Amino acid sequence: MTSFTKFSLRFAIYLTVLAYLAADLFLFNGPLNQRLNTFRTSYNPTKDTVARVFGHEISRSQLDRAILEKLYLTGKTADDFSKLPPEQQKIITYAALGDLIDHELLRTKVSVNSHKLTVSDQEIKDRLELFTKAFPSAAELTSAMQSQGIPDETALRNRIAARIQQEKYVAMRVDPLVTVTEEEISSFYEKNQDSLTTPERIRARHIFIATLNTPSETAKQTLQTVLNSLKSDTTNFTTLAKKISTDPATANSGGDIGWMSRARLPQDFASATFALPLNQPTLIQTKLGWHIVEVTDRKPAQLPPLESLRQEIHTAISNAKRHQAVNDFRTELRRFEKEKIHIYHDHISPDHTIP
Repeated sequence: MTSFTKFSLRFAIYLTVLAYLAADLFLFNGPLNQRLNTFRTSYNPTKDTVARVFGHEISRSQLDRAILEKLYLTGKTADDFSKLPPEQQKIITYAALGDLIDHELLRTKVSVNSHKLTVSDQEIKDRLELFTKAFPSAAELTSAMQSQGIPDETALRNRIAARIQQEKYVAMRVDPLVTVTEEEISSFYEKNQDSLTTPERIRARHIFIATLNTPSETAKQTLQTVLNSLKSDTTNFTTLAKKISTDPATANSGGDIGWMSRARLPQDFASATFALPLNQPTLIQTKLGWHIVEVTDRKPAQLPPLESLRQEIHTAISNAKRHQAVNDFRTELRRFEKEKIHIYHDHISPDHTIP
């Protein structure tokens, strides 16, 4: 038998074995598939295991940390969580579990595509600096790392690198699907003119006496005298503001408040001030005290032209589409890999206390 004939025979046997395995696993419920199914069904997770993804276990402590992270992002604590209604606790818990499942799914996908998802030292450094700035002190950073099961900075850098890789993988799959047309930009501009319009603004200055520690009538009489001197041109606004005003934020700048929209001001002050004509100092009262206010300039509400907002609108539409595309991608990934995801609902106790 020639070497070529031997090779051909071995190759044919190899193909036959592969064909049998494929038929056993994917087409028929063969012996091998039955054994695998027996292993899947006989797997007995510990009470600490809340889910399994591609054979990787997600523990209750991991879920607790994920819940705490979600609470932290909304300014809440574990104590706040314990006071929530059970249904709301359940929503937060399963949202956190969903994030962990997505992380494991993406981790597996990234491992297969890692050659396309390189992360530079500079990218890690930049993200690490951004991360550490969120903590007032090194001690608080260390405490947060320990609570997340991160023992040292090397482990933190590795976790950051993995997160960047996952982001790049999602971007690789999602970004080509996110497109913004000129028609969408024009339609957005037409439908959102109210929110795109720059509101009316005024520039004003004031001389202020608070009535917290000064009787209201005394403050009023003092400022009435000041107003009379302003109208008679015996002194100027800047000098009087520095001398009399009890507003430390504006007194040294001659009472200048700067450019303001109504939304930036207390309602009682805005209503009176925006009704004033230009360059006419007027005495007004608010709940904080008495003011002499002078409006020095005014800009009416204005809708900028589409061209000046094109990039801003493009970004807004693109971000909205990308957010939806990422959610759709995560949903589709879970659906596609549902056979590899096992959630042990009876291990997720609704009255569990987060450490």
